[in-house]
Amino acid sequence: MQFTLGTLILYCTITFLIALIIGGVIAFFIGVAYRKKVAETEIGSAEDQAKKIINEAYRSAEAKKKELLIEAKEEAHRTRTEADRDIKERRTEVSRQERRVQQKEETLDRKIDNLEKKEELIQEKLKQAEEQLEEAERIKKSQIDQLERISGLTASQAKDQLLESLEGELVHEKALKIASFEQQLKDEAEDKAREMISLAISRCAADHVSEATVSVVTLPNDEMKGRIIGREGRNIRALETLTGVDLIIDDTPEAITLSSFDPVRREIARLSLEKLITDGRIHPARIEETVEKATKEVEARIKAEGERAMMETNVHGLHHELVRLLGRLRYRTSYGQNVLDHSIEVAHLAGIMAAELGVDVTMAKRAGLLHDIGKALSHEVEGSHVQIGMDICRKYKENAQILHAIEAHHGDVETKTVIAALVQAADAISAARPGARRENLENYIKRVEKLEEIAKSYDGVEKCYAIQAGREIRILVKPEAIKDDEMVIAAREIAKRIENELEYPGQIKVHMIRESRAIDYAK
Repeated sequence: MQFTLGTLILYCTITFLIALIIGGVIAFFIGVAYRKKVAETEIGSAEDQAKKIINEAYRSAEAKKKELLIEAKEEAHRTRTEADRDIKERRTEVSRQERRVQQKEETLDRKIDNLEKKEELIQEKLKQAEEQLEEAERIKKSQIDQLERISGLTASQAKDQLLESLEGELVHEKALKIASFEQQLKDEAEDKAREMISLAISRCAADHVSEATVSVVTLPNDEMKGRIIGREGRNIRALETLTGVDLIIDDTPEAITLSSFDPVRREIARLSLEKLITDGRIHPARIEETVEKATKEVEARIKAEGERAMMETNVHGLHHELVRLLGRLRYRTSYGQNVLDHSIEVAHLAGIMAAELGVDVTMAKRAGLLHDIGKALSHEVEGSHVQIGMDICRKYKENAQILHAIEAHHGDVETKTVIAALVQAADAISAARPGARRENLENYIKRVEKLEEIAKSYDGVEKCYAIQAGREIRILVKPEAIKDDEMVIAAREIAKRIENELEYPGQIKVHMIRESRAIDYAK
């Protein structure tokens, strides 16, 4: 059989690999046997070592056990000794406490015995006191009976007589107390009020210009009067009919007077006449056209004035109809004082005083601005401007405090809120400023005469004099008719009558004077 070289090499390689595998298997088994033998040797030595350790642990445990037994016996002996000592001390303390308790019991027994003895004494004293009280009542009754026999009066009659004798003194004391308290309250209130009012006035200065119920229109020449009158008076009749204003054409050179109690109509007539004079074309058709333009212009001014009042006082949220009525107050006067300026001033004053008192400033300003709103319609609607103003503000859903302030600002009803009192005071301050209001001579004389007439109608008044332009009345009384104690009451009654029967700005001081004189003659 012939082998090639490659086949021989392959055969040799396979043979080598088989021999190598067989050798590896033989070496593996030899290694396993060797490791087993080594492990058995190590296990045997480990068991011997473990036995030695266990034997040493047994010997050490026995020694430790003996030591612990000895220590336990010593600790038990020591504990027993301490317990015996503690028991002995506690027994001693208990014995001491028993002795103390026994002593306290003996003390309590003694105190109880003493209290029983004292209670017996108190009962005896109470019995004696009751006997003495009964004896005192018998003595008092016998004395009262004796007094009634001597005086001829019963106890109730004597009491009534004593009260009658003291009544005059009590009236005197009461009058003195009333006068003293009133004076003290007045002094304190006046000091505080002066401080607040002076502060409000100093922070709210305003100019005043008196206004009248007539307007004068200046003409370029007297020939213009004839043109305004027109042929057979048709121009002046048309102007008066359209405006509702009386035109007074007299001998006054280069001037025509417009007279009307409605200030808005008077202003419309004045503007219309000035426009006609400037234009030069004066006839009924032109007059009607001019009056219509002037009416629209005045309405625009009224709205602007109402908005200006709101801006100046910082009052917002008013109904547009209230704003228009406020603007109408620009053309309304009261004793020569412009009502819109007066309302704005009252709003400022009320707001300043409200800030000092810590109340609602916005509400106070709103009430002050609207307090005279009724004067915008007082010549068109029946009733006082107070009632008209309340009805208007109620219609446009104003606050109840605003309505009450309007109702009370002239004292028609009693003020129930601080804001109403502030509006009333601010209204009086604004009206009482020097130069703010004026009064014609006839009304002034009537008011002073009525003032003196009210004072003279009181019983016991001898003379009276109105002074300081009717702001004060001095009353001289008969000393035999009115006593000092009755002066306060009399002054109050006269003041109440003045408030109810007179209309006046500000306040009137009632000053009563009583003088006693003793006259004799040396002969």
